[in-house]
Amino acid sequence: MDMTLLRPGDDGYDDERSGFNLAVDHRPDAIVAATSAADVVAAVRFAAERGLQVSVQATGHGAGVPLDGGLLISTRRLAGVDLDPVARVARVEAGVRWHQVIEPAAAAGLAPLNGSSPLVGAVSYLLGGGLPVLCRTFGWAADRVRRLDVVTAAGELVTVTPDQNADLFWALRGGKGGFGVVTAAEVELVPLPQLYGGGLVFAAEYAAAVVHGWREWAGDLPDAMNTSVGLVRLPDLPGVPEPLRGRLTVHVRIAYAGDPEAGEALVRPLRALGPRLIDAVADLPPAGIGAVYNDPTEPIGYDERSLMLGSFDAAADALLDVAGPDAPTGPIMADVRRLGGALARPPEHPRALDHSDAEFSAVAVGLDPATTEPALAALRPWSTGRRFLNFISGPAAAALGPEAFRPETLARLAAIKRDRDPAGLFPAPHLEGDR
Repeated sequence: MDMTLLRPGDDGYDDERSGFNLAVDHRPDAIVAATSAADVVAAVRFAAERGLQVSVQATGHGAGVPLDGGLLISTRRLAGVDLDPVARVARVEAGVRWHQVIEPAAAAGLAPLNGSSPLVGAVSYLLGGGLPVLCRTFGWAADRVRRLDVVTAAGELVTVTPDQNADLFWALRGGKGGFGVVTAAEVELVPLPQLYGGGLVFAAEYAAAVVHGWREWAGDLPDAMNTSVGLVRLPDLPGVPEPLRGRLTVHVRIAYAGDPEAGEALVRPLRALGPRLIDAVADLPPAGIGAVYNDPTEPIGYDERSLMLGSFDAAADALLDVAGPDAPTGPIMADVRRLGGALARPPEHPRALDHSDAEFSAVAVGLDPATTEPALAALRPWSTGRRFLNFISGPAAAALGPEAFRPETLARLAAIKRDRDPAGLFPAPHLEGDR
């Protein structure tokens, strides 16, 4: 192999192994900083010949089990984007972050189905299923994948489509990694000429009124309206906006894919729930879709876990009890997002994603699992029994991966894994949990 291997102690090793979630401290035996699919092929063959397991990292937002040995392939330099506005298709390499697609797509009146943070890696997001900001309007991002380029455990670069390597096309859309190294994805773009969105922030004393008011309002919405409500506890630190610093606040996020006047009329009942500390819901350039959630942009250590809900009616009080103003402690964020709409529609091509029946998703993020899991445990009576793989990150949360799937889906994923990677070259802890 003619590329440079980074080993512990080498210049650049620590920077290359670090991802966005600083709670995950990778310590591989060596790192390959890939710049092409050919580099990935060579790295996989190199590892296989030496009995090294192969892991992959682009941005590290969804990192789970810390690596102890093996070979890490860093894909952050695979940053090519090829956008065809006429065909409404984008080809993105494995290290591309969503903002690199959002901006050129918006110039053509189009959009990818990105998630809340434009800094997340596009490919890893798609492999986990991809819950977009505009989820109710356009459905799961995984359903917009047309093709994947994958380096298999045999060290071969293959094309994956509904007609070629169909088992991998099913498994890699929702089943995440462990089946090979995806070097590029081809995805459909959607028309998005205008967007009305942003956030409403209320003080803690209005938490019950806002959470219950949002619950009632969100029960009957057009598919063009996408929304969530979150209880957020930000520390008293420089850099945190003054209205949010060192206090509990309630955030309502809005993304309406339609006429701003219609969007404003729909949001009016929410504005009537109480005075806003911040009211940033307005006509929003589609390229500015990241402003809906304003996710953190700097790396931090955190524990993130999720739970899919069949309903939120009775669960609202449970959420307030464990994360509201009267709770002695709570996660940094406890968020509930309205699902349904296009998410519930049958896909054109089946995939390893078991959440079409969920009406809401719940996510808890904190510095300590002692605050995140109790917040979700309180909602379990209303859950579907499953979690969402893209919203699981951190060492303590990694064992929860198998809970993202129905038993039959997990069994099929395991069978494909055994067939495609009999030697276990690619670890897949999200399919195994504590087993």
